[in-house]
Amino acid sequence: MAGSTIGTNFKITTWGESHGSGIGVVIDGCPAGLSLCEEDIQTYLNRRKPGQSAFSTPRKEDDAVHILSGVFEGRTTGTPISLIVVNENQHSKDYREIASYYRPGHADFTFDAKYGFRDYRGGGRSSGRETIGRVAAGAVAAKILKELGIEILTYSKSIGPITIDETRFDAAEITKNPLYMPDADAAAKAASYLEECKAMQNSAGGIIECVITGVPAGIGDPVFEKIDANLAKAIFSIGAVKGFEIGDGFAVAAATGLTNNDAFVTDENGSVTKETNHAGGILGGMSDGSPIVFRAAIKPTPSIASTQKTINKNGEEIEINIKGRHDPIIVPRAVVVVESMAAITIFDAMLSNMSARMDGIKDFYQK
Repeated sequence: MAGSTIGTNFKITTWGESHGSGIGVVIDGCPAGLSLCEEDIQTYLNRRKPGQSAFSTPRKEDDAVHILSGVFEGRTTGTPISLIVVNENQHSKDYREIASYYRPGHADFTFDAKYGFRDYRGGGRSSGRETIGRVAAGAVAAKILKELGIEILTYSKSIGPITIDETRFDAAEITKNPLYMPDADAAAKAASYLEECKAMQNSAGGIIECVITGVPAGIGDPVFEKIDANLAKAIFSIGAVKGFEIGDGFAVAAATGLTNNDAFVTDENGSVTKETNHAGGILGGMSDGSPIVFRAAIKPTPSIASTQKTINKNGEEIEINIKGRHDPIIVPRAVVVVESMAAITIFDAMLSNMSARMDGIKDFYQK
């Protein structure tokens, strides 16, 4: 299977299946000397692990990470970092029935069409548990970015029909509710909506917003390695993502040049800045120094207990009720996954940017 690696200079390869022995990632390109321990990574993994609220799967996993290589005496060595999380609470028998048919909204049919064979236990490589490796690697990238003064704030902007009120935005509220919404009132309404979905044996989707501050101007490239294009690829590689937009996104289709353009001005220090940020911090595929703002649309959990129509491997039309332990909504646990892929993409682009100018190369090698 190709396609399990992403990145150019900071490169990650995820591996493992939902119901296999474990899940993990290998990180290539992490610089030596970064202070790193398992707790740094565990903090991120704890944000996505199951069984934390009524709105996530009841599967109980500690998702405890173990560093197998690349760290010595608390610091990265510059060699590949290998991380593993052992699967401890698989209920593979819950999935035996689905070996004979294709679940609506899942990759069962496409796996069979491509490989003629599939791991039906929880979806195998297409399971949401694959994101463990992404989050573990994202924790490393985010720690590096923080040392460079770059911060990433990610949260649930909407769940189902409930959208946060920007006038009540409170970043401190994000970790105070299980839905990761920066608006306590919206979180309460969304929780009620999800209870209704659960009562109807249904699920819900939503939108995740990510704001990246501190990225200097000029990160990214103007043609095939645009920072927005690479962010889009990274975010779209998350299984549940069905939509992506930067800045004003699809709203620009109804705008005009006068309303969409961001006027350039100077700040109190005489530096170039913008009056507005309709572009979402990216112009011509390169960061412009403003906050990078993007959103990802997350589809409803496809595994629902309600009766659905499908086809079995014999081509017969049947009706099914999916068994097992599933999230009624993916959005809250996907917040840290989106954040992690953003961190990986931004740091990889920053490493590439180090060779963009002769003066930068001279400063590095001739100091």
